[in-house]
Amino acid sequence: MKEVQGGIAAPAGFKTAGVRCGVKQAEGRKDLALIVPETEAAIAGVFTSNIVKAPCVVLNQERIKSGKARAIVVNAGNANACNGKRGMEDARKMASITAGVLGVPESMVLVASTGVIGKYLPMDRIEAGIREAASGLHAGGGGDAAQAIMTTDTFPKETALEFELGGAKVRIGGMAKGSGMIAPDMATMLAFIATDAAVDRLVLQGMLSRAVKTTFNAITVDGDTSTNDMCLLLANGAAGNPLLTDETGAEAEKFRQALHEVCLRLAKEIARDGEGATKLVEVTVRNSHGAAQIAKTIANSPLVKTALFGNDPNWGRILAAAGRSGVTFDPEGVEITLAGTVVYSRGAPAEFDPSAVSDGMKAKELSIVFDCKETGGETATVYTCDFSYGYVKINADYHT
Repeated sequence: MKEVQGGIAAPAGFKTAGVRCGVKQAEGRKDLALIVPETEAAIAGVFTSNIVKAPCVVLNQERIKSGKARAIVVNAGNANACNGKRGMEDARKMASITAGVLGVPESMVLVASTGVIGKYLPMDRIEAGIREAASGLHAGGGGDAAQAIMTTDTFPKETALEFELGGAKVRIGGMAKGSGMIAPDMATMLAFIATDAAVDRLVLQGMLSRAVKTTFNAITVDGDTSTNDMCLLLANGAAGNPLLTDETGAEAEKFRQALHEVCLRLAKEIARDGEGATKLVEVTVRNSHGAAQIAKTIANSPLVKTALFGNDPNWGRILAAAGRSGVTFDPEGVEITLAGTVVYSRGAPAEFDPSAVSDGMKAKELSIVFDCKETGGETATVYTCDFSYGYVKINADYHT
């Protein structure tokens, strides 16, 4: 595998566009994107587990059952959630306008929205944006589209990889947005991935569901799962590899690894860009029969996250958070490593230099390892960030 440029438009046979149509009022910010495979593509998707679902989620969950897609239209700045009957009408209208402009079946157009909840979409602006984006579709890179799906993000998130599959050169690329309200249980987190590999739609769905479990579902900024979370994957087969019809075997494993890597890179960037964050934090729990639950509890603890912002090697907060996770473990057997230094072991503080560990915590990337030392236990990793003054300011000023 090698990294290539172009993001979601790096694979052959995909065109994208990103424009500003005025859904977001911030001057100069793009707020509408189109992702269009030049031919019919297989589609897979994973969606929020929140029982309060935006119309775009409900609509897409129904439409991906066909396994086929011709376009994805995305707006930022307005979630179009909790808007009653009009919300669904507007979501369908977005798809209808897109289908008409592109000349594709409306049933094969998927819709995504992100932003403020409880406000109606300005459909006149949306329609103008869709028409402008359609006229500007290009295959030269997905940067404009990646910018157009951002809300409180401070930078666009995109990546692409190239590898060989069945004797053909294959690419897989993606883009994502998310900065706060992030605890995907699939925040306003959206992720879109495209590949020119030929993959059976059921295989595609299975691989995406598994990839999401250890990537997008292994990040948290603040423990809040939003109404609009989704991850969509398109495969158009333009690379010309033999169709993948099974999730087993060497070729399927190559595709699985590439898909996982793209998802993981995007997921880490979301955690890195957490609202007000100053560092990416990797929380790994080892040798535990409830590793994932402990890791998420530590990663979501406000006390842990504020200590990380202050570069305070306060291992007591880490241990206490794990203790309320609902997972049984022996505190006397735990070892905690912070920024590469053991700070707690065998039921007591370890000998370490607090100043040196504090200095190590100032890095842009920080690790916490919580080892339960249980025989037959599992390992799980969750990616998060610290809580700074900025997080409170952003969310105090931002109307959900």
